[in-house]
Amino acid sequence: MSIIVEFFVAPDDASASLALRTGPGRAFESLSFGNFDPEETVVEWECLLAGGSFEDLVEAGEPRIVAGQDNDGCVVFAISPRLSTALADATHSRLSDVAASWTRLRAEDGEVIDAEIADAIVGDLAALVSSARRQNQGVYCWVA
Repeated sequence: MSIIVEFFVAPDDASASLALRTGPGRAFESLSFGNFDPEETVVEWECLLAGGSFEDLVEAGEPRIVAGQDNDGCVVFAISPRLSTALADATHSRLSDVAASWTRLRAEDGEVIDAEIADAIVGDLAALVSSARRQNQGVYCWVA
């Protein structure tokens, strides 16, 4: 799997959708990662942090696509308000527990994610969400 994943801060869906072709670049505060399925991951994180079932969240339209198509091309999707709140409100210990649970979930599907990397991803995203909330903005994800 070779995927570019960039979580970024934007004021609204219209602004976030501008990142579709080339990514958020320097125009937005962002974090870059790779090699995991972020659409599935944000739903898993929401289940782990805020409860609910994976199937119910997917049926409810999570993650919400802002731009692009969910096939071969790039896509931009929004981090749900519920996940944003859960990430921003979680303690460091809780975020570490979620990262550990996420690595176990991925391992069940044969995907290996290093525990330290998972902890950094979840912690860094929580910090980005907190920054976005202070600016009254949302967090989005660009996938290429």
